[in-house]
Amino acid sequence: RKKRKSETCCVIVPFLAVEEAAYFSRRHFNLTFNMPDYLGDSQRKTKEPEKDDAPIRCIKESDTGLAPPALWDLAADKQTLQSEQPLQVARCTKIINADSEDPKYIINVKQFAKFVVDLSDQVAPTDIEEGMRVGVDRNKYQIHIPLPPKIDPTVTMMQVEEKPDVTYSDVGGCKEQIEKLREVVETPLLHPPKGVLLFGPPGTGKTLCARAVANRTDACFIRVIGSELMARTKKACLIFFDEIDAIGGARFDDGAGGDNEVQRTMLELINQLDGFDPRGNIKVLMATNRPDTLDPALMRPGRLDRKIEFSLPDLERDIRFELLARLCPNSTGAEIRSVCTEAGMFAIRARRKIATEKDFLEAVNKVIKSYAKFSATPRYMTYN
Repeated sequence: RKKRKSETCCVIVPFLAVEEAAYFSRRHFNLTFNMPDYLGDSQRKTKEPEKDDAPIRCIKESDTGLAPPALWDLAADKQTLQSEQPLQVARCTKIINADSEDPKYIINVKQFAKFVVDLSDQVAPTDIEEGMRVGVDRNKYQIHIPLPPKIDPTVTMMQVEEKPDVTYSDVGGCKEQIEKLREVVETPLLHPPKGVLLFGPPGTGKTLCARAVANRTDACFIRVIGSELMARTKKACLIFFDEIDAIGGARFDDGAGGDNEVQRTMLELINQLDGFDPRGNIKVLMATNRPDTLDPALMRPGRLDRKIEFSLPDLERDIRFELLARLCPNSTGAEIRSVCTEAGMFAIRARRKIATEKDFLEAVNKVIKSYAKFSATPRYMTYN
């Protein structure tokens, strides 16, 4: 019987679960199995995963520069992140009280607003200039860093790093074209006049022309009476002295107190003219009805380099305007204006003050006849 039971047990055990087989063996045969506790080990590992994985995880975090979670300080990290926010680009438009110990800076944040701000501790007052791009924070808008000027990449690609070595003598067959280029480009850049004197009878348009020049050049127009001079911090300034003969007359010594004041004013004006940079942002215009009474020191080159006379309107009797009109049949107003402009250019090139009939005839040949084949006026007249 025992043999049968053992045989039966040998047959039944493989089909039972591990726990039931162990219980059956202990009950009938007093056998003990030393089986590993796989289930307990898996449950323990699922309940306590951090204890076994902590060394590996810390090694990986140390490799990436991170500290273990036990050393994290989220509050301090959040405060540091707020203090290191990206800066906003602005432009310093003006410095208030630049020579004082506590200057203020007016910044213009694009498409937002203007603010009067201070400098941060990392920036020195000498590092900031008017018109400079700066980096400001988003909370107090303090200036933290000066920024380099904005450079257009397309312009940078077109820049020529080296100065060309080609001169006018290397260009052949373009004498007329070179003269025109020098009139338009070279002369205003290399030899700009420091001052201009407008003289002529009253009512000939001296003041009106000065205002038109200021409007055309987008400059600040300052009409000075006496010795008033504005500061030299303007972007572009055009100072116009009307009736300059009141303070710029010839000097004489008769002991009169009032005349001495006028002479001191004129001397201060001369000193200011000598201090202006010829290529700077200040240009001086003067107007007078009596140029013969002005002091020679004021009229010398280097102070008033150009003198322009505004005379009364006149008509050159040698010009036959009826002939010129017949030479310009079916011409538009724009074409007639081009003829007059070109005639004036011919007179300027010939160093003459007036345009003659020859200048107008050459202008007609250049403007009207040269562009006749491109003009649509004959076709327009035929169609209508």
